[in-house]
Amino acid sequence: AKFDEKFFSFCDKELAKINTFYSEKLAEATRKFANLQSDLRESQDDKIKPKDSSGNLKPVKRKILRKNTTTRKTQELKLAFSEFYLSLILLQNYQNLNYTGFRKIMKKHDKLLGSEGGSGGRWRSEVVENAHFYCNKDIDRLISETEATVTQGLEGGDRQRAMKRLRVPPLGEQQSPWITFKVGLFSGAFVVMLLAVIITGIAHGDRNTDWRVMVRLYRGPLLLVIFLFLMGINVYCWRSSGVNHVLIFELDPRNHLTEQHIMELATVFGLVWAGSALIFLYSEALHIPPYINPLILAVLMIAFLFNPTKTLRHDARFWVLRVAVRILFAPFFYVGFADFWLADQLTSLVPALLDFQYLVCFYLTNDQWMTNKSKIAYIISA
Repeated sequence: AKFDEKFFSFCDKELAKINTFYSEKLAEATRKFANLQSDLRESQDDKIKPKDSSGNLKPVKRKILRKNTTTRKTQELKLAFSEFYLSLILLQNYQNLNYTGFRKIMKKHDKLLGSEGGSGGRWRSEVVENAHFYCNKDIDRLISETEATVTQGLEGGDRQRAMKRLRVPPLGEQQSPWITFKVGLFSGAFVVMLLAVIITGIAHGDRNTDWRVMVRLYRGPLLLVIFLFLMGINVYCWRSSGVNHVLIFELDPRNHLTEQHIMELATVFGLVWAGSALIFLYSEALHIPPYINPLILAVLMIAFLFNPTKTLRHDARFWVLRVAVRILFAPFFYVGFADFWLADQLTSLVPALLDFQYLVCFYLTNDQWMTNKSKIAYIISA
């Protein structure tokens, strides 16, 4: 009885914290929704009665300027409503998660203590199910009103298009068969080409090739390929175990790479790496400078990472770059979990980073690498 008294007293305190947090976030969401509705009405009024802030311009230019301004405002409102809807879904998940937590805790309490009459279940039904965070359904109303507002006000009544913009995919959403097929195809091709590289390397009889240099030039990119593939396995394990890595790493729930996307990226770069290595080994037969191949490989990988266009996983690439910048300037910026995590991974990738340093030194200090006749052994000790 004494234990139950302490236990339920502790639960009451935690329930009070949950109610307070939920009420604060709900009030904040209500205010934000009112502001968004006000902004939407202003935008719609501007379409009907545009403010003439460009009296000195010609009528055609004024019309184009108003159209561009209205389009920009509409896009900003769509983005704002999309982010607001995401916050509502997170608050709804908070509501459901806490109720589920209390239910499981009380069930475990009654099972372990053999409580007669189910004191834990009784406390849940009498206290938790009458708590503000559980009884209050304003969050459901806000979600419905947001969907209706976006459908009618921003998407011209097209609910399917509105929900496509607003919908937050579940963490365990099934991948498309096409992406699965590509991962399998590229993985198989990479294994075959890797075997071809190994067999060709063993059978290669060119004594002019310094194998230590080739290994140093190609090892770094290969380690990054392996890292990406293992990262994909990591994400798969997190998702299978119910770890919400999207929330932990502060990723966009609507636009982030799944484990199959990461593995696809790894296998594609693996194929490029294997192709470059094979061309290096057969460079004499192809009559091309052998050491141009690892340089092209490195340039391709760097160009992919810094590609400014919104293609080739733009959001994911620039997320990595933003985190990397925060790591470099850690004494001057706030750092979070993702920054610490990536810094820890870079610590494990020291051999790859040293190989990239070696690659830069090789091409900057050896001015005869195009001829394949230079004495490059001295660079090994660099």
